[in-house]
Amino acid sequence: MLLTREADLFEGSRGRLEAIAYRLLGSASDAEDVVQETYLRWQAADRAYVDAPEAWLTKVLTNLCLNQLTSARARRETYVGQWLPEPVLAGDPILGPADTVEQRESVSIAMLTLMERLTAKERVVYVLREAFGYTHHEIADLLDITESNCQQVYRRAKQHLAVERARIEVDEAAARRIVEEFLAAAVSGRTDELVRLLTDDATIIGDGGAFFATLNRPLVGAERIATFVRLAIKPTGAKWDKLGGKPTPYAAIVNGRPALVLVDEDRIVGVVVLEVTADGIAAMHAHVNPDKLAFANRQWATYAPGAPLPDLW
Repeated sequence: MLLTREADLFEGSRGRLEAIAYRLLGSASDAEDVVQETYLRWQAADRAYVDAPEAWLTKVLTNLCLNQLTSARARRETYVGQWLPEPVLAGDPILGPADTVEQRESVSIAMLTLMERLTAKERVVYVLREAFGYTHHEIADLLDITESNCQQVYRRAKQHLAVERARIEVDEAAARRIVEEFLAAAVSGRTDELVRLLTDDATIIGDGGAFFATLNRPLVGAERIATFVRLAIKPTGAKWDKLGGKPTPYAAIVNGRPALVLVDEDRIVGVVVLEVTADGIAAMHAHVNPDKLAFANRQWATYAPGAPLPDLW
């Protein structure tokens, strides 16, 4: 009975722990792994020394993530091409709370990518404070630092992550309209159609890992992006053969943003997340590395995506 109660207590915290870990690591699969390791340590812990189980679990998880972030930086230095966080379809508990603008923003692909600029400690402080409402006193206890030091770390993180443009909130219907308009412009063969949808300083980042060659660095500027996308999205060529053939396009919400999801035989082969502002599409994050799409594909098996977009190809 005691073991059942202890397991139930952990399961009650699992969703929150996974949501914290995903924001800290930018990887759904890594988040699941560190939460499982936290569970193993919870099982082995002497409960006589655990006064506050929730705080204990969060501290263990945070330390595991700090270690993971240090090793992840080394791995990303040798990563082939550009690195992007793993995309997650709407509705998964790992995305965590979404009641406030700050909580929704903290899980966007753009913000998770920006957080790569932070030190490991800055990222922990920012995520716990901004997305989960921990006080500076609570965070300081978790990290074994002073409260004033925690406040300084938080201010530095905020400065590094300052976002000037306000993102547009979307529901499923709005996401479908945006993605359908983007796809129509992309396959129109006319760059001016796509330029009209982009901000002047729009950016595109592509993550294909070692599997799929993409841009070596971010591409900036509406004209340059429109030219690249017009060539890249043609339905013929070796790139589609490598992905399994011409995919079926769907619209979805991924990490809180409209996204074009490309599916071949019930398998996601590509995800393009659109960062939409009042001025237009400010960024595109293109995911085609199959290793980074594994979690999304597990979601897709039970996802209800609605009808495919019109076959514009």
